[in-house]
Amino acid sequence: MAELAVHETPIPGLLVLDLPVHGDTRGWFKENWQRSTMLAAGLPDLQPVQNNISFNQAVGVTRGLHAEPWDKYISVATGKVFGAWVDLREGETFGTAYWHEITPETAIFVPRGVANAFQTLEAPAAYTYLVTDHWSAAAQAQYTFLNLADETVAIPWPIPLEQAELSAKDLAHPRLQDVTPVPPRRTLVVGATGQLGRALARRWAERSDVDLVGRDRLDVADAESVAGFDFSPYGVIVNAAAYTAVDLAETPDGRRDAWVTNADGVARLVAAALEQRATLVHVSSDYVFDGTLEVHAEDEPLSPLGVYGQTKAAGDRVVQTLPDHYIVRTSWVVGEGRNFVATMASLAERGIDPNVVDDQIGRLTFTEDLAAGIEHLLTVRPAPGTYNLSAAGEPTSWAGIAQQVFTLTGHDPGRVTPVPTADYYAAQHRSEGDGSIAPRPRRSVLDLAKIEATGFAVRDQAEALREFLGR
Repeated sequence: MAELAVHETPIPGLLVLDLPVHGDTRGWFKENWQRSTMLAAGLPDLQPVQNNISFNQAVGVTRGLHAEPWDKYISVATGKVFGAWVDLREGETFGTAYWHEITPETAIFVPRGVANAFQTLEAPAAYTYLVTDHWSAAAQAQYTFLNLADETVAIPWPIPLEQAELSAKDLAHPRLQDVTPVPPRRTLVVGATGQLGRALARRWAERSDVDLVGRDRLDVADAESVAGFDFSPYGVIVNAAAYTAVDLAETPDGRRDAWVTNADGVARLVAAALEQRATLVHVSSDYVFDGTLEVHAEDEPLSPLGVYGQTKAAGDRVVQTLPDHYIVRTSWVVGEGRNFVATMASLAERGIDPNVVDDQIGRLTFTEDLAAGIEHLLTVRPAPGTYNLSAAGEPTSWAGIAQQVFTLTGHDPGRVTPVPTADYYAAQHRSEGDGSIAPRPRRSVLDLAKIEATGFAVRDQAEALREFLGR
């Protein structure tokens, strides 16, 4: 009896499984699909939603070649078939063919976009397959076909096609030269009008497989908006949408808005990603920590101080329930639009001498680096999980950053007055009088070793700040 094993083929992602079959004079038994052991052996997490059986009464029945918009897991319960597959996906392996006999001791994992066909060699043959999406007429309209007799791939059918039993439709499929390759699943950026969304738009400007949507098209805080959005084309969802008004989140209205966006909205995206078997990239924050540790590693227990941090922590926990996810935890984000660095540069230019907090310590994260890090994770595909990402270099205070901004813009850094957090917000409360001041973590320094171990090179904070200011 063979042991469970998974074998690769010349077609990327097309896998052959050896299945243990237990038999005696009464018959046989096998575990046709056993998630935990098969994942451990190297099979992707199939998550099937439909089980189909094609019963073939005669030898020579031949069906295909059909590339379907989902993954399939094929085996036979009785009989024997000759299976053939052709890669119809865009890329270097387009047109690559592979064939293999399938008996009860064999299973085949067929990824989306790889055309599948079979021919019965022993009948009756019960050909079974699990699929990762529900069949529908709309889904069938997305099939890509190849002629069984295509001369380019030259499948060596055991029973010549002129002697086999085929359908008229299969006989009419196009040759390889006339097949439009199956494109990869698309990437969706949610929150495209924000600082990170704009950075991703610039980085992916040349990509034709990326859709960027703002709140007018997809509002994660609105259940009806999410329910009405078609997520089916997407294999990657990047969540760049968030409620980030830290102080306003401490007010009654702000508290509700923060929770509905950062927790409920994230849960809706997780549900959509789970249904579509998509990778979800979600951006987290240093505010999920209380800031008492000198440096924050990815596995530090969450301990948010204020409402904003609590809602971000809740969103993180929901994302962690998704098998295929990347949480990118960052701090002190600076990008296009309103941000601390731009504000300090404007104050310096206008002759205003600011008081700036000097007892909150961290490092900036520039959205260009954040976008590059997200692209890196989606390209390299390290293990799912949480990855810290900020600039590297010597941590500093907000006052220290402000002084660097003044220096780099040709102004006297002595015009910046460092003040304790308590004094700064006490003065702000006296001037504004609304009481909406959120607690801040005193230490926001993130440990970057994990993402650096994936091969991503983080930039030094001082160098990145100099580039941002164009100096």
